[in-house]
Amino acid sequence: MREMYPKNGRVILHVDMNSFYASVEMAYDQSLKGKPLAIAGNVEERRGIIVTCSYEARNVGVRTTMPLWEARKLCPELIVMKPNFERYRAASVAIFDLLRQFSDLVEPVSIDEGYVDITESYEFGSPLEIAKTIQARMLEQFDLPCSIGIAPNKFLAKTASDMKKPLGITVLRKRDIKHVLWPMNVGEMHGVGQKTAEKLKTIGIHTIGDLAKGNEIQLKSLLGINGVRLKERANGMDLREVDPNSVSDFKSVGNSTTLPKDVTNVRELNEVLEKLAEKVSARLKAKQVLATGLSVTIRYKDRKTLTRSKKLNNPVDKQDEISQLAKKLFHSNWNGNAIRLLGITGTDLIHVNEAVKQLDLFSYERDAKKEPLLNAVSKLKEKYGTAIINRAGMARKKKQTPSIGTDTSFNKDFLHTARDRKEE
Repeated sequence: MREMYPKNGRVILHVDMNSFYASVEMAYDQSLKGKPLAIAGNVEERRGIIVTCSYEARNVGVRTTMPLWEARKLCPELIVMKPNFERYRAASVAIFDLLRQFSDLVEPVSIDEGYVDITESYEFGSPLEIAKTIQARMLEQFDLPCSIGIAPNKFLAKTASDMKKPLGITVLRKRDIKHVLWPMNVGEMHGVGQKTAEKLKTIGIHTIGDLAKGNEIQLKSLLGINGVRLKERANGMDLREVDPNSVSDFKSVGNSTTLPKDVTNVRELNEVLEKLAEKVSARLKAKQVLATGLSVTIRYKDRKTLTRSKKLNNPVDKQDEISQLAKKLFHSNWNGNAIRLLGITGTDLIHVNEAVKQLDLFSYERDAKKEPLLNAVSKLKEKYGTAIINRAGMARKKKQTPSIGTDTSFNKDFLHTARDRKEE
């Protein structure tokens, strides 16, 4: 069976559960099988948003993020349920435990998908036999369907798993790239969103093949280092390893700062919290995670330290949300004495793909409208430094605001940095 595996290369599976939340509910309640089912926030309100839905619902046009009223108009018989995250997390744990029976190299990337490096797993059969066994056992043991991509690297494996849903198994080799991937619209490529696709079209790149042959200098000018990475992916190049420790590298993301002098001024303390919130937000976004809990650390001049935590209704990663929550938590616990150190930590992290915000239609649109501005600010700060743009509340004379002193990270940021350098 070893002959079915490459001598110099990897065999990687991307296992993607099909319509996961809806499938878990169907496995739990067999009467839901074969019916149009949607999982949605604010199910009692017309303005609720569809989180995910079954393929029966998708077949009549129901889609993720669609307002509930619109979904019901398309599908009057639609069954709508609230998310049951404890149930989904329990199913996810069981799924990844099953995958680890075939390899120690299993990397969860969200609650319902992950990579498995089976290069040394030939004792279980050929790559195709292993994929078929995994798919069959998912159905037999958990009654959950999945699609699996088989390829020599992560990018191609992810691309392959998207090609046939539900219950698909697709093999994608490097020699298949020119006739399978290159004719596809560039917007269909994993890692290329709608806005990136529109930018690429301005320089004449319409297909994945165009991107593969694109001018590297032009791509870097347009998209930064991501332009170079996308060209590499379009040519089937991806050196990222399957990292079983990637999820456990960090459980929280936080920053604390020791103030240059003991402070009691409310405005100054609020400004410190805003700066800390900005740093925590940047790290959360860099790691593609959101915080479902928040804690604030207060150290007084007598070195007495107090930490207070709060479980959040909705996961957060934006600076203004973190800042507001941290200030509220701080002011409800501060005794008014002089402060030597402040810290903010985002806790109970979840991947962005797992996060579901309980939004009504209007708050969803409001968040969506903010996103282009936030992205633009992030890019400016990345290019010119963090001081290029600040909030109006932070535009004070330096002598009025305590400078950030000793900066302490509460997480293993160097791990993320090392991975980025390897990719670049």
